[in-house]
Amino acid sequence: MTYCLGIKLKEGLVGISDTRISAGTSTTIKKKVSVHQDGQASLFIMTSGLRSVRDKAVHYFQELVSGGIIYDKMYMAVNAFGEQIKRVANEDNEALLKSGYRFNLNAIVGGQLKKDEEHKLFLLYSEGNWVELDQGCPYVIIGNSGQGKAILNRVVNENTSIRQALKAGYLSFDSTRVSSNDVEFPIDVVLYQKNSFNMVETRYEYSDLENISRLWAEKLRKSLDEIPEDWMEAALNKM
Repeated sequence: MTYCLGIKLKEGLVGISDTRISAGTSTTIKKKVSVHQDGQASLFIMTSGLRSVRDKAVHYFQELVSGGIIYDKMYMAVNAFGEQIKRVANEDNEALLKSGYRFNLNAIVGGQLKKDEEHKLFLLYSEGNWVELDQGCPYVIIGNSGQGKAILNRVVNENTSIRQALKAGYLSFDSTRVSSNDVEFPIDVVLYQKNSFNMVETRYEYSDLENISRLWAEKLRKSLDEIPEDWMEAALNKM
């Protein structure tokens, strides 16, 4: 499974991706985010799904932009990557089905190109079609999404700062990690400041953030103790 998160804010973009790949009883570490930059063009691609089809689709896209990012608006680049997903599906779908697998590749693409008035964030489906994230829906998770949504729904909106969104995003990942054995460190973080055309990338190991996870757990326990309990008496008195 995978945990990939993209957040769109007025200030810019935040992306977080885990790196665990599971195959039967074995697990490996593989990067699931690729960053592409060229002058006034910055974008990232995060993927969830079969590793083999992911690698082909990203490789095909890298070939398209190897001489420089030729697209000047994000939707054009997203269309181009969607076409590579369709291309891989046409090439591999029959063989996958014969082997008992279903073609599966979802992606989050974010960034800003030369003629974009602002940064953009898109969710691509296995069919190669996409939706753009807007103000009413500032984030998207692909992969293992259930446990990580609660904190994001409560604290993240378009006016949230990049700093606060990164903090909430990490806690969202950590909630997923402690609830699932197929999402794990290291994590890759990408940050983009609006109109900067500079995507920055950082990798964190568990040792880098272990104290933050421990502090969060302690604060949750303390907050639970501080919740008023008088409302519970109607139920407890029946015991």
